[in-house]
Amino acid sequence: MNRIAYLFIAAILFVPTLSVAAPAPPVWSSQSDREEVSLTVYNSNLGLIRDRRNIVVPKGSSELRFMDVAAQIIPASVQVSTFGNQIQVLEQNYEYDLLSPQKLLDKYVGKEVRLYQKNPYTEREEELKATLLANNGSPIYKIGNDITFNHPGRVLFPEVPADLIASPTLVWLLEGSDTGKRQIEASYLTAGISWKADYVLTLGRDSSLADLAGWVTIDNRSGATYRNARLKLVAGDVNRVREDQQRPRMYKSAMMEAAGAAPQFKEEGLFEYHLYSLQRPSTIKDNQTKQISLLAAVALPVRRELIMRAEQMWYGNSQGGGTTKQKVGVFVEFENRETTGLGMPLPKGTIRVYQQDTDATLQFVGEDSIDHTPKDEKVRIKVGDAFDVSATRRQADWRKLASDSFEAAWEVAITNHKKEDITVKVIEPMTGDWQVSDSSLPAVKSDSQAVEFSVPVKSGDKAILTYRVRVRY
Repeated sequence: MNRIAYLFIAAILFVPTLSVAAPAPPVWSSQSDREEVSLTVYNSNLGLIRDRRNIVVPKGSSELRFMDVAAQIIPASVQVSTFGNQIQVLEQNYEYDLLSPQKLLDKYVGKEVRLYQKNPYTEREEELKATLLANNGSPIYKIGNDITFNHPGRVLFPEVPADLIASPTLVWLLEGSDTGKRQIEASYLTAGISWKADYVLTLGRDSSLADLAGWVTIDNRSGATYRNARLKLVAGDVNRVREDQQRPRMYKSAMMEAAGAAPQFKEEGLFEYHLYSLQRPSTIKDNQTKQISLLAAVALPVRRELIMRAEQMWYGNSQGGGTTKQKVGVFVEFENRETTGLGMPLPKGTIRVYQQDTDATLQFVGEDSIDHTPKDEKVRIKVGDAFDVSATRRQADWRKLASDSFEAAWEVAITNHKKEDITVKVIEPMTGDWQVSDSSLPAVKSDSQAVEFSVPVKSGDKAILTYRVRVRY
């Protein structure tokens, strides 16, 4: 061996071995690291989560697994804030390949597992080693040289596959300038959580005054629990690409017991919507319906109305002169003003109406839904139909005046079986260019498509409204 070859071999033998640094183990963060969580709920099956945590992040490149996020998270909405220059986010992933019996079997296809079954003679469990060949609807095993399925025993796996996780997890690839505890906040949208307003209106005996209690119902099916959360609610019709509505039912007993609770929300404007902020932390558990008092008003002035509204009909033809029975609706109206004890924008929801009977027991008398109602606006709800007020209508006359014109005469009869006098508002829909040419009571043009009549009816008596209208198309 010449000298050059000898020196070359010696140099190779004495070169120090270079150690390859092992990748840093993943950093796991659960809700135990949580410093603060904020929850904004929209009434369109949508929630905005802001989850701030204190997490120890190592220097250099590392993988952070941010656990305990909502199962119905919208991955494209995730944003992360690191509050400083010590951490840089290089990559973001959302993992939802969750651990389940089906997924566990799928991951072990082609691998060896252990099967346990009870021996019917010894009543002891016996162990068999098997290879899982397939899991298409039902697992198929190879035991020795035999192939079988529908094995009655238990299946034991040596370990959980690394790519299966117990709960949905956000995974970030981070680059840290040094090791230390850092504040990291994840904000994201999630489906599966919604809220709506429910109201209880308790009428006094004479129906002129009422107590109003407003409640917020939050339904959480997002797949996560938010402990001691800062809760905010957005009321308004927020535009979304796809919107699924959920309307959970309210428990009457809970509303009635806390009807006198003080308001706990602070209201403010937000863009073209309204924001209601709860003035204390609240825990919203997964698969929970929670109710929180929104507002309360005592001795609210209300007005009861009897309204008979005709169906939208085609006046261009004769109706044959037959008599048609009609219902007379019962409505309750109040004003959303500060002078009445309200004055807060009312989110859309359901108003349930109660009234005391002669035994001072509250009885349910009807319910209706309201849309978002700004302050200083009127709220009118239909409670039901009057039992002791009956009405009929008939077309008394119809004749064609020209190819585009006709004249019709109508007769509306209202009978009052109540112990007190009443006034019924009769609303008649109109079409085309119309004019009331004659009527037994004053006609009021409420809008371009309706005329109104106020019909007084004494107790035990009948009143008849007649009018004639000319219509041109």
